[in-house]
Amino acid sequence: MQKQVIITGVAGFIGSHLAQSYLQDGFAVVGIDNLDPYYDVALKRKNLELLACDQFRFVEGDIRDTSALSETFAGASEHTCVVHLAAKAGVRPSLSAPAEYLDVNVQGLINVLEECRNRNIVNIVFGSSSSVYGNNRQVPFSEDHTVDHPVSPYAASKKAGELICHTYTHLYGMNITCLRFFTVYGPRQRPEMAIHKFAEAILNGEEIPMFGDGSSERDYTYVDDIIHGVRQAHSHLGGYHVYNLGESDTISLRDLIDSIAAHLGTEVRIKQLPMQPGDVDRTYADISKAKKEIEYTPKTKIQDGLQKFCAWKLDQRKGMIGT
Repeated sequence: MQKQVIITGVAGFIGSHLAQSYLQDGFAVVGIDNLDPYYDVALKRKNLELLACDQFRFVEGDIRDTSALSETFAGASEHTCVVHLAAKAGVRPSLSAPAEYLDVNVQGLINVLEECRNRNIVNIVFGSSSSVYGNNRQVPFSEDHTVDHPVSPYAASKKAGELICHTYTHLYGMNITCLRFFTVYGPRQRPEMAIHKFAEAILNGEEIPMFGDGSSERDYTYVDDIIHGVRQAHSHLGGYHVYNLGESDTISLRDLIDSIAAHLGTEVRIKQLPMQPGDVDRTYADISKAKKEIEYTPKTKIQDGLQKFCAWKLDQRKGMIGT
């Protein structure tokens, strides 16, 4: 029997990279995505074009629509693994639309888990977020830290998702691993995310809006390392687990902006603005648990990853979309 995986949010940045990885390894991949216009839908359609082959089946639909989920799961077996990535993304936008974020990220997750339960599918990987740590002052962030104080509806929805996953493991014996992604970047990154947004503005000769004094820090993770982490989690499923997927190497906002400009070979102009509500001062992953238990081994340091991203961005602007 051919190995099969179902990926929700398959047309997105991480989802499309993950689908490519599974297809290259001989899996049959079924993907669902509602092509939400949160950013240009044409970019999502280009991602889907990269996946077109006989082993890939796409369902355009919303995870809140049980009929769309039923179509997606048609033909799935108890051996199918589900990677649930579909979600309303973004910390700042969640402040103005909390109900929608909770509807998609919580009710949508429940719909997926119920579909799995009804079909005796027990192997699930859930895409969570480093945002659950809030403004935790203990660094690096460990899975053992208390995460009861999210600072945005998006973060709260991801924490709620982890709790729901634990409940389904407890009640129905599902094997669910929750992965806390630490700011993923790389080719095809969503255009509103910081690295991509900064690169576009720098190349257009525009001022870079820098929120705060530039000292805030993030743990950025190259997309290839995230895909490696998801695949490792899939191969080590058993019971309920939570893992950080980061690089454990922070960079300040100001240094990040300067580095992007350097890799693009141009100058940068900065406009300093106040810190935004919902933003956190620092993210920093302790990945020792993931290294030990699922053999997660990130390889791409931030400067190498930025160089790869900027090379892709320059090619993209020349009309050569990277794969």
